[in-house]
Amino acid sequence: FPTQGSLLYLDALHAAFPQALAPRSTALLSWAPARPLAPAGWPLPTLYCSPPETGALPSRTAALRVQLLFALQARSLRVLEAGLASELHDALATLRSGWPELAQDLALGRLSPQNGLPEDLRGRLQELLVPDAARAAELRAECARGFEGIAQRLWPRLQVVVVGTAHGGERLYLDALRQAECKGLSLYCPFYRAAGALLGVNLWPEEPEPRFLLCPNWAFCEFLPCPAEDEEDQRTVLLGELWEGREYRLVLTARPGEYRCRAGEVLRVAGFNKQCPVVEPVRRESQVLSVRGESIPEERFCQSLCRAVGMWPGARLIDYVCVESSLLGASSGVCAPHYEVFVELRGLRDLSEGQRYKLDHCLQEDFPVYKSFRFKGSIGPLRLHLVGAGAFAQLREALGSPVPMPRVLREERLLAVIQSTVIS
Repeated sequence: FPTQGSLLYLDALHAAFPQALAPRSTALLSWAPARPLAPAGWPLPTLYCSPPETGALPSRTAALRVQLLFALQARSLRVLEAGLASELHDALATLRSGWPELAQDLALGRLSPQNGLPEDLRGRLQELLVPDAARAAELRAECARGFEGIAQRLWPRLQVVVVGTAHGGERLYLDALRQAECKGLSLYCPFYRAAGALLGVNLWPEEPEPRFLLCPNWAFCEFLPCPAEDEEDQRTVLLGELWEGREYRLVLTARPGEYRCRAGEVLRVAGFNKQCPVVEPVRRESQVLSVRGESIPEERFCQSLCRAVGMWPGARLIDYVCVESSLLGASSGVCAPHYEVFVELRGLRDLSEGQRYKLDHCLQEDFPVYKSFRFKGSIGPLRLHLVGAGAFAQLREALGSPVPMPRVLREERLLAVIQSTVIS
């Protein structure tokens, strides 16, 4: 992780929010069992209010709950920080469902026993908690009022929410936070990473849409213009040859001696800053649905799904994944290959058959190729399943590593987790 990237991030954060780097004024909600590091790239013990070992617990759920408890203890927070937008989303979902128990722990200055929290570590962490009945009463009062804008109500001095990754599939969580728990706060995504390498930094913390300055000496980047007229004869271009407004596929050599490869990322050049390109991530090419070669990108499918959800009165989309029916084998039935979609909703308990068909109808309107295959019968009707609250938190726990969850499932073990939570 280039030190220059960390320094640029901290400088940009301080320039936009001068109080953000005050000692013990940042709560870190991030699970990194192998190597606990903050999104800044190194441990900063004087900056964070929670003990560093909380991020290295064997259980993701336990780690986020313990970190949330230490964050609630610190009323004067300036920054909420998370490695992924989904981690902050899940931590605040724990607040929604478990605030009475959290308030009791705050009042008694204790750490409740829970799965994935070793007893010896629980004892050491409990010594750092102080009984605070007044703070517990404040937590109960604010949660009883509802959860819209809860972050700023619980932490009145909070200035900004920092998430290490917020593009691709993580955008859904970022939008949900912006509309509900973190309403009214700036959401800042400081870094752009691909294939394990840091490529760019966001120097504009107060802008709602993240864009990243590509730094030329962090990795060797090449770019393939997209779309390409002739894929075979196409040549790559370098940083100095990019055009504003165009989209490019990223070809990456992360470090000297490593293989040159396509990173599976598509970027749009949004402009330039002192001759260095400023880019916006557009999509990940690996996240594509294609049972008959129709190739529906993840972000386009998400747009169709959100449009369909807008036709279901009172419904709000919390999360989703999509599976190609071949992964289900015989359990998918004898009809033509099709999509199996699993969604978590808030505000709606069930869907009629007509409502479920809305998503298939939206896909046909948005993708003529899909409509053609549906008309011919070579792609079967989409099947939509509702899952219970917290189903996707279980799925992220099952991933076993702090990486963004794929929107297109291709692993049977992950499919089994989400199938076990289906309610209709």
